[in-house]
Amino acid sequence: MRRADRLFRIVQLLRSGRLLTAERLAQKLEVSPRTVYRDVRDLQLAGTPIEGEAGVGYTLRRDLDLPPLMFTREELTALVLGTRLVAAWGGTENVRAARSALDRIEAVLPPDLRDRLDSIQLFSPSFQMCPEHRDRLDLLHAACTSRTLLHLTYRREDGAESTRTLRPLALYFWSGVWTLVAWCDLRDDFRSFRLDRMVAADLLPETFTPQSGQQLDDFLRRIRAEPLPERYRPKP
Repeated sequence: MRRADRLFRIVQLLRSGRLLTAERLAQKLEVSPRTVYRDVRDLQLAGTPIEGEAGVGYTLRRDLDLPPLMFTREELTALVLGTRLVAAWGGTENVRAARSALDRIEAVLPPDLRDRLDSIQLFSPSFQMCPEHRDRLDLLHAACTSRTLLHLTYRREDGAESTRTLRPLALYFWSGVWTLVAWCDLRDDFRSFRLDRMVAADLLPETFTPQSGQQLDDFLRRIRAEPLPERYRPKP
């Protein structure tokens, strides 16, 4: 995390009005308490109205804070459920961002809404996504957004492996499984690949320019017009 982002998060966490120790802040930010002490000191010197001291805790002076953020019970439930789902099934960066977003939401809620967070009994288990898959999901998403060619080694259900060069287009979450939709140079057509059956995925130095007939919109138009053909489904 960049230092500027960390300083911003400290301010957001302290907006809750609760007295937070450096140790608690350090756990949320995944840094050492010494780093928190230094950051808080620098924020105070810059004029941020942080009150407290080392060994006791810190809070943001409420008279200079913004009005509380308001949500309905249904909106709050949807936001919390969404962040929990992302934390359970997202990539490494998604998990970090989801937790940060939930911290920010909690920090600006009035006390009566903040108490409702703990009463939302909608969860998604996170143990089904291993760290390797989370990191790979980040890599695949980066390839899609940057339009970078991808070299993929893929294992089918019968154990047969193949290697191919792909033009990654998008990631979809189907019934607990992430799949990559891509234009496959080997097959000269669209293909989908399950994340859990990828042996290796590496970014190539080349980028690509989407061609007519090979873009995500082309893929979506085709599958909307007819039942999803077997060749477009994740390979077994």
